[in-house]
Amino acid sequence: MALSTTDLGSGSGSSMAKTIAPGNHVLKINNVELEDFKFIEGAKHLILHVETEPIEGFEGFALDKDNPEKGHFKGQIGRVKASQYAYADGATKSGIKIQRDRSVLIFLQGLSKALGINEWFLEQDGQHETIDDFVEAFNKTAPIKDKYLEMCVAGKEYLNKNSYTSYDMWLPKAENKKYAFGEVEAGKVITYDEAKHLKKLEVKDVNNFGDDDDFTSPGGLSTDFSLD
Repeated sequence: MALSTTDLGSGSGSSMAKTIAPGNHVLKINNVELEDFKFIEGAKHLILHVETEPIEGFEGFALDKDNPEKGHFKGQIGRVKASQYAYADGATKSGIKIQRDRSVLIFLQGLSKALGINEWFLEQDGQHETIDDFVEAFNKTAPIKDKYLEMCVAGKEYLNKNSYTSYDMWLPKAENKKYAFGEVEAGKVITYDEAKHLKKLEVKDVNNFGDDDDFTSPGGLSTDFSLD
C-alpha cells in the first residue's frame, strides 16, 4: 500500500504536553501557595498554580486525581514561583534589611494591580495575623477567577523520576521597564529569551548504570537563594 501524506491527523490532542514550559504565555492563576524552602529555616517560595486559556480538543490533567468525575483542566497547567529565590528575613550585602512577609506582600500587591483587584488588596489591611493567613484569604476571596495575564516564565531543566526533561519555573526580574507579568497585549511584559531565561540541563557522559546514577533533581524546588 502506498504511503499517504493526507491521513495523518492534526498532531494535537493527546500528544500535546499537559504542562507549560518556559516562554511567553497567557495564563490565569487558579491559586497560590507558600512552600517551605528546606535549606533555610523560615524561608518560603510563593507558588502560582497557573493555567492557559482553554485549548480546543485538549484534555488536561484531572482536576482531582482521586475523583475523575470532577473533570479535567481545559488548558495546560504549571507551577511557577513568584521569584527564582526564596523569600526570607535577612539583609543584603550592603546592609539593606529584608523582611520575608513584606516582600511577599509587595509581590501580591503588584499582582493585584495587574489583575485589577487592588481594591480587594487594600481591604485586607490589618485583617490577617500571618502571611499564611493572607495567602489563604487570597485564594478564598480575591476575585481572580478567569482573569488572564500575559507572563514571561523563566526556568531550568531537570530530569524527572521518569528521566524526562521537566522544568523548575519562576518569574524573572523586571528589566528595561518590562515586567514578568501584565495585562494581555499591553506591551509591558518581558519577551522570553532562551539564552537569558532558561538554564539548560547539563549533558554528562554516562560512565555506568549502577545505583549511583538513580538520582534526579527535585521537582518544583530550587536550591537557589539570594537576598540581593
